Amino acid sequence: MGNFGKWIGGGLGWVMGGPIGGLLGFLVGSMIDSTTISTSTYSQGRARTTPGAFGVSLLVLIAAVMKADNKVVKSELEYVKQFFIRQFGVDSAAEATVMLRDILKQNIPLENVCQQIAGNMDYSSRLQLMHLLFNVSLADGAMHPSELELIEKISRFLEISSSDYLSIKNMFVPETDSSYKILEIDPSASDDEVKKAYRRMAMKYHPDKVSHLGDNFKKTAEEKFKKVNKAYERIKKDRNMP
Repeated sequence: MGNFGKWIGGGLGWVMGGPIGGLLGFLVGSMIDSTTISTSTYSQGRARTTPGAFGVSLLVLIAAVMKADNKVVKSELEYVKQFFIRQFGVDSAAEATVMLRDILKQNIPLENVCQQIAGNMDYSSRLQLMHLLFNVSLADGAMHPSELELIEKISRFLEISSSDYLSIKNMFVPETDSSYKILEIDPSASDDEVKKAYRRMAMKYHPDKVSHLGDNFKKTAEEKFKKVNKAYERIKKDRNMP
């Protein structure tokens, strides 16, 4: 069993109920020894999310985005598989791909799924879900408009603030003044306001915020942190700030 199966077996928690549990069905039981599954470690109420609950939520949302343009091609599955290999290793990627293929065959009640996630997952973990959805969607070098539209819809369903959504979006799909949008400020902000915004965003996106998800997911969180730093450095350079 790879890490993905171990994460799931170690803490499915709240995902086993509601629409996500319905999507998983018998698949989890066929992949994982039921004696290893813990569903009571975390109670409802946005407790810190287990790696297993996060990983399953990510897979369901990835499947929804992949189906956004009403077609799932082999190359997309390969891109997602390679993403999981880079992040979590070959064995975990194989397990994740099996689950993803099964979820893709089903009708995903997206709003209900997102409501379940929003009601149980801490905010920092939800921000990390958004970051990874953009990451996976751009794995082939392009983002279909329907995928972008769906990711924005997912952000609303997950109760992500509009400023946080724009911040993460501009890390992947740069708009005018993208560096400022990443820091969630206006270009007219003073140098002091820029510095304060950088400190605030560096704290919000610090990898330690999702350390409870384990080292593998924490590594992906470091990407957000680096992009905040790059945005700040670009603004400093443009303004000749010390």
